[in-house]
Amino acid sequence: MNSPKKPQLHEDWIDPYALRIVKNLQDSGFETYLVGGCVRDLMVGIHPKDFDIATSAHPNQVRKKVPNAYVIGRRFKLVLVKRGDQQFEVATFRRNVSAEEQAAQPEEDAVEGDNYFGTVEEDAKRRDFTANAVFYDPANHKLIDFCGGIQDIEDRVLRMIGDPKERFIEDPIRILRAIRLSHKLHFSIESTMRHAIAECSPELKKSVLPRRREEWLKFMRLQEPHLAFMELFDLHILEQILPGLHSVFMDPVKMEIFELHVARMNQVGINKADPLELFAAFMFSFMKAQYGEDTWNHEAVHDDPKLAYFMREEMGIFKQEASVFFKALHLMTSLRKIENYARKGERRQMAFVANEAFGLALKLSMIDFSLSAPEVHYWVQQIERFSGGKSSPTH
Repeated sequence: MNSPKKPQLHEDWIDPYALRIVKNLQDSGFETYLVGGCVRDLMVGIHPKDFDIATSAHPNQVRKKVPNAYVIGRRFKLVLVKRGDQQFEVATFRRNVSAEEQAAQPEEDAVEGDNYFGTVEEDAKRRDFTANAVFYDPANHKLIDFCGGIQDIEDRVLRMIGDPKERFIEDPIRILRAIRLSHKLHFSIESTMRHAIAECSPELKKSVLPRRREEWLKFMRLQEPHLAFMELFDLHILEQILPGLHSVFMDPVKMEIFELHVARMNQVGINKADPLELFAAFMFSFMKAQYGEDTWNHEAVHDDPKLAYFMREEMGIFKQEASVFFKALHLMTSLRKIENYARKGERRQMAFVANEAFGLALKLSMIDFSLSAPEVHYWVQQIERFSGGKSSPTH
């Protein structure tokens, strides 16, 4: 249904490329909207990072009508439209299909994967949360809402479309998404869904690590990630899929150390677009809590099998990311020895500052205040000295 209310959203934040793609498909006779997180964010006053588009056009029709469009995926075919260094996802309206309908399909005519196309209403009702199921027509300035998402956004409530327990069993990652979105948007979680989260948390063990890794990165990009991890602990989710962190939260002193360090990520300029820096800041906070605030035996820490398991099997940290992180830990000790550095020749000084882990080591040192303000300023000057005056990685 079209909302009778005048849309209250930041239209000036809509990406002009996304707007042109929508209008291009509409001019070709296809029903086309912005949908999902971008519409939700526009309505709550958050500048969207991505703009997803939903249309009645099939993937190959989109490819023919929109320049620089490429069909991708097998299980779920959609179109990526490239504009410079940006890309936009254009998906055809989908519908849910019953087991009986699938069984009745002749094998040679079977539709592959999730490519059962439908109407905009059917597409809305197969999405996860009501707040993510609002469509917006930017050409005609209309909101389309079949699931009560507009009211839930106004009430700042996160509500599941359909039975929460069934939807969590269908895809356990929705549990993590629900908690993350509630913190990002400052929404309350609807009570039935909250009970289902607690009941279904063991289902997360069935989820695959790469998808959990992506969720952990999104958790760390929150403004206050430590509060979201605390809620994961309260809902007994950490013990299911992050038992290493659960053990930290079981000890009030360790929990406080972890939270204090994670809370400083924003202050020291951790690049939230870089998974390496996010994981490094998180792991440094974890290790400060687990091993204590004093100087560690770096060789013992590097060879700790429990730590290696936590990084690899629970967090999904890649080997290369772990390697740079441990280099940064090693460099942190050298950052406190400015006199030794000053005695080196210029070539060796340049090599030290150019080390791939140098900038990260400086940021981690700022997280735990192991360097004084004058020492931090000295290293920033060294970066600028050897980078020809370019901005430092801490800014």
